Order: sequence, then structure tokens, then C-alpha cells
Amino acid sequence: MSPLSPARRLSVLSLLLLLLILTAASSAAAAEEEFTEELLLRPLPDRKALAHFHFRSSKPPTAASGRHHHLFPKAISQLVQKLHISELELSFTQGRWNYETWGGFDPLSTDNAKPPGVELWATFDLPFADIDATWKNLTHTLSGMFCASINFLESSTAFSAPRWGFKLNEGKLRYGALPREAVCTENLTPWLKLLPCRDKAGITSLLYRPSIYKGYYHSQKLKLTSSQTRGIVVDHSLTVVLQPNMSKSTQLHSTDGKLQPSWSMEHLFNRKLLGKCLVSKSSRIFVEIEKGILVKSGPEVSWSNKFFELSTAPDRVLKEWDHLEVQSSSLYEYDLSNYNDDKPLDVGITWKLPLVWSCFPAPYNARRFLMGSGNERGSIALSFLSTDLHKQLPGSSNDCSIKAVVLQMFPWYVKVFYHSLQIFIDGSSKAVTEVLDMIHVTPSEDKLSPGTLEMLLRFPCSMQSATLILDFDKGFLHIDEYPPDANQGFDIPSALVSFPDFNSSRRYPEIDPMFVSPLLENFKEDNVVKSYTDVLLVPLTTPDFSMPYNVITFTCTVLALYIGSLLNALRRRIGEEECRLRKAAVKPALIPLLLARLRGHKVDPSESESSPASPVGLKLLVKVALVAAVAVVFHYLSNS
Repeated sequence: MSPLSPARRLSVLSLLLLLLILTAASSAAAAEEEFTEELLLRPLPDRKALAHFHFRSSKPPTAASGRHHHLFPKAISQLVQKLHISELELSFTQGRWNYETWGGFDPLSTDNAKPPGVELWATFDLPFADIDATWKNLTHTLSGMFCASINFLESSTAFSAPRWGFKLNEGKLRYGALPREAVCTENLTPWLKLLPCRDKAGITSLLYRPSIYKGYYHSQKLKLTSSQTRGIVVDHSLTVVLQPNMSKSTQLHSTDGKLQPSWSMEHLFNRKLLGKCLVSKSSRIFVEIEKGILVKSGPEVSWSNKFFELSTAPDRVLKEWDHLEVQSSSLYEYDLSNYNDDKPLDVGITWKLPLVWSCFPAPYNARRFLMGSGNERGSIALSFLSTDLHKQLPGSSNDCSIKAVVLQMFPWYVKVFYHSLQIFIDGSSKAVTEVLDMIHVTPSEDKLSPGTLEMLLRFPCSMQSATLILDFDKGFLHIDEYPPDANQGFDIPSALVSFPDFNSSRRYPEIDPMFVSPLLENFKEDNVVKSYTDVLLVPLTTPDFSMPYNVITFTCTVLALYIGSLLNALRRRIGEEECRLRKAAVKPALIPLLLARLRGHKVDPSESESSPASPVGLKLLVKVALVAAVAVVFHYLSNS
């Protein structure tokens, strides 16, 4: 071979150098992608166990447009860059969070307790004119990605644009909910495919389907934030409330109650942990002991004391402080880097003595219910029951006030009269101006958009109960707009109640600055205490869907009798009745001879039966009968 010329050699070297630079840049970008996995276990006062799975995938800001990824899900990167999403949160929930028993003041319940069904909200970095069209594309994309009916939120009657009741924004936020959406493994499997190890290794290997879906509460969430400085950060979380085996609990004394059921990870999930996900930057498990247990067992709670004992000694104990500088709980940390197939981890808790405690509730327990009867009109009532939380706060008095922000979305067929708002405090009627500081109403439009109500209320701290009542009329739907189970009723999404004066953030003073824990970072954020109400089921006037069936059945019966009789008359042969009378007693071959003898003359047996009617005349009569039948059918259907 002839040697390369200097110019050609220079071009080859330049190409190789360019490839090396691109490879190094790709490797550097891939090295900055991070994935972490964490699990929080907590015993609950009502003899249940809470498990909160948290996974974070982060991608630095790059100009690669989501083409090359090693840990970060490519589908999410393309979705964010294509639709210009700033924030997004999607949740699938089955069951209802028990705020009275499981707590409503901690960051876990504030951020992860979701309404039943599907809830989706997103903020777009787009002009106002393009947001609604982009929202429709987003719902279709997520519907295919998670195998759900999220595409039903594309209709303008299914989503709203709250201003400050949900989250303060500049009008670029869209919110929608599907209360009747069922949650199953078809939604969990695509959610797991977004994780690097899926459910094959690490903490995700505990997600045994029968154990997860037999719980009292199940909520899986996907939350992402996108910015030019941090890139894209995706938080995957799964919160379940499970019931441990109750057979081990024994009755000690009538005054002491029962022992809490002892449990472990293998008992709850039917599996042990055999190590971490190899690509995860950190893998940790936390066991949280709440303040109610700390008060009775002492502030310095060890992992083995007179009330309970952990099955495995923790690697570290962290004290958790709330925003009032009061210790709220203790966290026992387990680093999965220290465990493998030869040394599996099976964290559990064994109770020694009966212990009764309670979780911190929200300032008010919010409930919503329907009033009235009939299919014409009714009322929606929103009640607040005080939990006397202000008495436990330092420096509070009965002269103070508590703010509450309420967001409610009403379908267009629930025509709310916003001027009919009535407020009752401790059973006494109050003027609206005494309690209502701010209100924003977006009236509904028939078959175009739902109604939205945002209210800022101010209650006195001494108040024990309050009730807000709104009247509404029930609209009429077209027959094509009714769902298959219309007699079940129509759902009104849950109302959101938030308390701006109360913060559920936590602080961990003993944590090293180099300590990486996205779960605890979320607990440190300033999260406003909020809670969701129940979903309302409103019965509407429903037509009798069986009437078309009755008309069709009756019409077909009449036509069958008419056409059957007509064809029977057209196809009947001469002497057929005589043959039927003698068919049972006389052989068919002797029938012509007997008829000839009865008539007094000889007849050839081959001519004993006359030929049928003329084919031309028969066809004409059949056509006339069919035309008559079609006319009768159209007549009955038009009248029905």
C-alpha cells in the first residue's frame, strides 16, 4: 500500500480526535447521571405498617436532546424537551389516606397522600395560546406510557387552570383528576421500567405484586422538575399501607390493649433484600419511630428497649426535628452496601409491651358530603373539625386565627350557585365577609369547561367546627354522554384543603453535609400542610336505557309472527293437512293410494302432490312482505 499523503493523514487524525472528544463528553455526561433508592418503614398506631419507596433519577442539563442516556429514562427526557414541561406530577391511588390515624402534619402525608384515582398536574414553559394543545398531547403520551385512561383528561371539561388555590402560578398550570380510574399491575409495570434495575435488584425487588395490592392504601407517583441549571430530576415514589399478621398479637389486659403485631420485610413483602442496585449511588433503608413513641419511651430511644426491638442493629441513628425545633421522630438507617447474597437484610420490629400513641394530625380534619334529595337540585357541604393543634404550638392563644385555602373543581353538569355560600361556625351562622378573605371563581360552561372555586378562609383558633354549604342544580346530559354504568352516579373530584401557616418540613442537624439522601432532602423542603377530602358521588337524572331494547324486542316478535304466517301460507301444499292427520298411522308410500280410493278414481302416485306456487309470484310476495316489515320497524323506532 502507498503511504498516506500529509493532508489525508491530517484529516484522519482530526476525525479520530473528534471521535475521542465526543466519546469523552458522552462518558462525562453519563457519569453525571445519578440514581438513588431508599425505603422508609414506619409502624402505624392502628396496628398497620407504612412502607414508602423512593427513587430518584437525575440528568444534568445537556444539549444532546435526550439521545444518549445510561441511567436516566429516555422517554421522560424526550417528553420534557418535546412538550417544554417545567413541573409535572402524576399519581395513581387506590384507597384513601386516613388523616385522623396515619397523620396529616408530617412531610410524608403532606406530599404523598393523594386522592383516589388519577391526579395529574403540569406547568409548561410555553405561551398561553399553546398550553391547552400541549396538555392534550401530554395526556395521550402518558396514557400510552402508563397503560391508563389518562387521555380522558384531554377534554376541556376534564381539566382546569387554578390560579393560587393549588399552587401559585402565572396561569401556565393545568390540573385534572379521574376519581374512578382503577389501579392495577398494568400501571405499576411501566412505572418500574423507568428505573435502571426495574424490579430485578435492589429495593425494587421487594415489590411483590400480591403483597403490594392487598394493602389498605396504595399510591404510586411520578414527579419531575426541569430547569436550565439542575437539568431534569425525576422522583419515583410508592406508598403502601399494609396489614401485618395479627395472629401473633395477644391480649394482655383489658386496660393495656393488644400488642402491636411484629413484622419484618420478609413478612410484609414475602422477600428479603440481597443487596443494592449496582448502578445506584446510594441505597438506604430507614425505620422511623414517631414522636408519640418517643414521649413514652424517652427521647434517647435505642434500637432495643422495653417497648420494642429491631431485628438488626442500625448503622446510624438520626434525630428528626420539625420547624419548631422540637424532636418529632428518630430514624434508624441501614446502608445496603453492607449486605449481599451471603448476608441478606431483613429489617423488622418486635413489640414487647402494648403501646398506644397517635400521629400529629392537620389543624382541621376536612370532610365533604352531599345534602338534599331528588334528581333536580342539592347542596355540597364542606366541614372542618378542629384537632386543637394550635394548643400544642408555643406562643399560641385563642385570639389567633388559622388560614385555610380550599380548591374545588365541579363538572359542568353540577351547576353551582356560588352566591348561595353559607358559613356556620360552631353551629352559628356567620357573615361571609367575616370568614372569607379572598375568592376566585371560574364558572362552568355547558359541555365546554368545569367550574373552579378557590377560597382563602380565616378561622378563629377557638373554633371547634365550621361548615360551608353551596347549592347546585343537576344538569341534563345527552344520551351519548352517559357512561356504561350511569346508574352508579357521577364523581366530583376531591377538594384540596391547605393550611399556609403550617409547615411540615423536617431538619436533621446530625447529618454530614456530604450525606446524600433525596428522601430526606424532600423532607427538608418547605411543604405546606394539606389534605384531600372524599370523592363525592352525585346521582343524576338517567334515562331508561332498556326502552330501546323493549321496542326492538316487541317489533321483532310481531315481525316474526307476521312473516312466519305469510311464508307458511305461501309454501303450504294441497293435501298437507290430510297427510299430517294420517302421517302417524299410515306409511308415506300408501298415502296416494288411500287418497285415490277416497276420491273414487285412480290417481298416479307420482301426481298425488301438486306443484308449489309459481316461483315468480312467490318472489313478489316475499319482496312485498320484506318491504312491509322494514316499514313497520322504522315506524316503531321513530316513535320510540
